[in-house]
Amino acid sequence: MAVGARSGTEEPEEPAGRGETPQPAASSVHRSRSESQTEPQGSVPLDKPGTSGTSDTLGTAPGEEAGGSMKKAKKPRAFWKELPILIGIALLLALLIKTFLVQAFSIPSDSMQDTLQRGDRVLVDKLTPWFGSKPERGEVVVFHDPGGWLNETPTPEPNPVQKVLSFIGLMPSAEEKDLIKRVIAVGGDTVECHGSGPVKVNGKALKEDSYVFPGATPCGDRAFGPIHVPKGRIWVMGDHRDDSLDSRYHQNLKGNGTVSEDEVVGRAFTIAWPINRWATLPVPDTFDQPGINKAMAATPAALGLAGALPIVMWRRRRLTAGRNPR
Repeated sequence: MAVGARSGTEEPEEPAGRGETPQPAASSVHRSRSESQTEPQGSVPLDKPGTSGTSDTLGTAPGEEAGGSMKKAKKPRAFWKELPILIGIALLLALLIKTFLVQAFSIPSDSMQDTLQRGDRVLVDKLTPWFGSKPERGEVVVFHDPGGWLNETPTPEPNPVQKVLSFIGLMPSAEEKDLIKRVIAVGGDTVECHGSGPVKVNGKALKEDSYVFPGATPCGDRAFGPIHVPKGRIWVMGDHRDDSLDSRYHQNLKGNGTVSEDEVVGRAFTIAWPINRWATLPVPDTFDQPGINKAMAATPAALGLAGALPIVMWRRRRLTAGRNPR
């Protein structure tokens, strides 16, 4: 019978419209039950209006817009992709520092013992010369070969890696012919040394015990002077006076052994390597003694003359006025 085939939960059938074929109620109930069994709880029905019927519409992914379009989340760039950029920036900064600020140099000989040992790495200030700073007495400076000082010294041939590292300042240059010595006298000074010393600058004897190699004499085996150092040039000597081919040994060359200030790379201000030799390179106190600087010595006399002149003129006027008739 037709009645026995219906379910107790079935809703009454609505009369079919004109021209429409009525659907059996049992078929409708069967479909409703099958869909409720196959669709997961909370999912979107596949035949719901506005859905595409694909799994992409099940739930909302991060970054999905209301219209169903997807926005891809911006992922951070992988570290290995950024590594070349970081290396490039580091190399550029190293090159700028080496060119304008600080450069490392290696000590190749024993000429600056005991202040510097063979193999030490020193840092050289290249910034202050850009602002007009000039070498001063007592400073340890690095300078280019003025010409003929290193003719007898062979230059080692670096490998490609050493060339690259020295170019960017991460390693001392092996190709450049540079020397390191201590400034003893500057332009305008008179320097000399005879017999066993001492070295005299502008007539003032230097006390060099704090930096001259123990057992070495101030003149070494080469007495010199008196020598007048031209303006814009310096007289340099190694701290190991018996093992340093410095200004004393190049008086036959242009400049009579002096070095142009333009050849100076910069002042060595610290020992950076090895770690157990970390130290600064200050100016010894003997170069600060009174009277060593000619300009400073002449200043009091000049000031005295300038102060006495008005008094002399005033007194002369008074005497002249007293003699004139009134």
